[in-house]
Amino acid sequence: MNYIEHVGKYFSMLKQVLRKPQKWTVFRESLFREIQDLGLSSIGIVAFISFFVGGVVVIQTALNLENPLIPKYLIGFASRESLILEFSPTLLSIILAGKVGSFISSSIGTMRVTEQIDALEVMGVNSLNYLVLPKIIAAVLFYPFLVIISIFLGILGGYVAGNITNLVLSSDYISGIRYQFDPFHVTYSLIKTAVFAFVIATIPSYHGYYVKGGAIEVGRSSTRAVVWTSVVIIFLNYILTQLLLGK
Repeated sequence: MNYIEHVGKYFSMLKQVLRKPQKWTVFRESLFREIQDLGLSSIGIVAFISFFVGGVVVIQTALNLENPLIPKYLIGFASRESLILEFSPTLLSIILAGKVGSFISSSIGTMRVTEQIDALEVMGVNSLNYLVLPKIIAAVLFYPFLVIISIFLGILGGYVAGNITNLVLSSDYISGIRYQFDPFHVTYSLIKTAVFAFVIATIPSYHGYYVKGGAIEVGRSSTRAVVWTSVVIIFLNYILTQLLLGK
């Protein structure tokens, strides 16, 4: 099957997904379950990675700014920009594509090969809407909160690393964090995250829903889902950066 056919099937799937739920009580229960599975369960890994990456960014920046003519507050400034503009929205989304994307693809793929999806269709349920829409809403609503947590903990990790290593004074670091702060950069980060969250929820769902075969094919579809989700995130990152920040 060529790429154009895959793209067509993907958008045809979205047409079925983005419909009004048949039963709001069932949809609400599914939504809370997906928030737990896709969002709350990811807080730990997001917090851990963000804190230590923030520290590493500060250490590496400080070690590469040894020129006495360069003010030390630029360490905090560079760390803030790196975390807000790129690490928290983009790299964390790629990490979540691996963690969450494989879970979505394998869970839906297992339902496909065990004929649970066929049973839903026999009962007259729009299986795509029932399975995928709660995942989309949960990811799009919750992942921006994960990014806010990531930015905060990344900056905190940089502050702690700067104090432990004595590479940057607390006053210089805080001055750099405040230096020429543009609130739109946070808005840009949240917009990117919402778009990436939609991709993370839908592309693995597509690969899982249309899987054919047995358990081995479910595993292969999970791998393809993670790869293609990451590729699309990188591509959209370029497009969104050009649209939102380009002059």
